[in-house]
Amino acid sequence: MSQTHSKSRQKAEIAFANAQSQFFARNSAVEERDFLVLAREEKSRRLREARLARDLKDREAAIASLLSKRARTA
Repeated sequence: MSQTHSKSRQKAEIAFANAQSQFFARNSAVEERDFLVLAREEKSRRLREARLARDLKDREAAIASLLSKRARTA
């Protein structure tokens, strides 16, 4: 059924379409921000794990060095 709408109905349809597109644009922005936050948290987690592993390795090397010095002097 083909039906012409009144001017007020057409204005309302246009206003609704604009509001709906703004809503979807805002959702898209929120999703993008959430993606960036998750990516940053993942990178921070990987860097923290790498730092802790490096610190442990350095600590073990320092302990081994001290033990070898102690063995030589004893």
